[in-house]
Amino acid sequence: MSENTISRGGVGLRSERGPILLSLMLATSLVALDSTIIATASTSIAKDLGHFEQLPWLFSIYVLAQAVSVPIYGRLADFFGRKRLMMIGIGLFLLGSILAGFAWSMPVLIAARVVQGLGAGAVLPMSMTIASDIYTLQERAKTQGYLASVWGISAVVGPTLGGVFSEFVSWRWIFFINIPLSLLAAWMLWRKFSEKNHGERTRPRIDYAGAVLLTAGTALVILGLLEGGTAWTWNSVTSIGIFAVGAAALVAFVFVERKAEHPILPLSVLKRRVIWASTAAALLIGAIVLGLSTYVPIYAQNVLGVSALIAGFALAALTVGWPLTASIAGRFYLRIGFRWTAVIGSGVVVAGAVLLLTLGVGSNIWLVGVICFVIGAGMGLTAVPTLIAAQTSVDWQERGMVTGTNMFARSIGSAVGVAVFGAVVNANTTVGADGTPHGPQLADAVHLVFAAIAVVAAVLFVAVVLMPGRRAEERVAEVETTDAHASA
Repeated sequence: MSENTISRGGVGLRSERGPILLSLMLATSLVALDSTIIATASTSIAKDLGHFEQLPWLFSIYVLAQAVSVPIYGRLADFFGRKRLMMIGIGLFLLGSILAGFAWSMPVLIAARVVQGLGAGAVLPMSMTIASDIYTLQERAKTQGYLASVWGISAVVGPTLGGVFSEFVSWRWIFFINIPLSLLAAWMLWRKFSEKNHGERTRPRIDYAGAVLLTAGTALVILGLLEGGTAWTWNSVTSIGIFAVGAAALVAFVFVERKAEHPILPLSVLKRRVIWASTAAALLIGAIVLGLSTYVPIYAQNVLGVSALIAGFALAALTVGWPLTASIAGRFYLRIGFRWTAVIGSGVVVAGAVLLLTLGVGSNIWLVGVICFVIGAGMGLTAVPTLIAAQTSVDWQERGMVTGTNMFARSIGSAVGVAVFGAVVNANTTVGADGTPHGPQLADAVHLVFAAIAVVAAVLFVAVVLMPGRRAEERVAEVETTDAHASA
């Protein structure tokens, strides 16, 4: 077998790994940029298309479409291969970008963001799964660090590009710029990445009922969490109805999955200790990251009185620390195991979250940046080993599903975090004449959010402690080594 050929789980991969990783990073950057670039262009969009009150849907609908589709794509990739699903994802993202660029009304732009979100739902889990497929256990932390670095760069570059396009060209170019980049990423992946033997595999019967129920149930629950307290009150008939129907769909989904021959989300897999611990960690990480991303800028601008740009740089420290430690996490887990690496990482997160509680109305902005960096560094040592532990605990036929489930849990955690933290702030503040809360009241409310983040960080620490120990990890490594030797 040549050095450019890797085989995992009976599926041959002709892999020029450098160009493939570059194409994965490029595709991921498109999704990451579109999560941030639209923020600074929102005012220009509203002036051009009108309906300012509908602007939040440009963000919510994108996140919603992405979140509900991730586990579906992850499972379908185990049936039909990563490459097909990745190309579909890039194609949908490209289509959504074209539609968004030519949008003539706000409803059309919102619909285009749905298409973009459905594309992003395939790109993110496929990027991580392909990287896991073509790189060894020793290499995966570094490649995941590269993918994580894309988010750090996008957090800084995205808002800047959005402002530049809006002011000097047109807001439409924040979508048009995706066209050549999407085509380049697709072309590189199509040329360099080849999956073999999928045509010889028995095509399973797709669990359409499970897919529909999971999509409908999670869509309604996430929608209720994102819009509750904003578009409608929590105790309104609309809110109660959305949660009730969503919960009923999810209960029906559980019954369907128990009887399905090839379930879209095998519930038995979630009973494995490493899988549910990793999934719980992802959910809690999502809540922490969204809480910081939402309220650190608010605290910095409205309490400390710094500019939006400085507040953005303080938060960017979070996404700088993450890829730095993610890239070296492999050295840790190869020496001390997945669990202890994650324990150290989550311990650092707890320390950073406790430091958040020391912030007050007279704190320096550089201290906020340092604390965000500490938490980001802890995240890199937590998110990477917990994900890779879950990926390496299953064979090729389940890896896409496990990766998709992990990312889906992070999305759910983000939605729940936004709802809970938002409820805390709204319950403890009153809005001023300019439509935003200010002063000591806001400082106290954000301090309560920081306290809630510290509690979530402590629960995260407990979740990673409950991961399997070194012996279980050594058995996984032995299986991987045996598979690699058999393939060679």
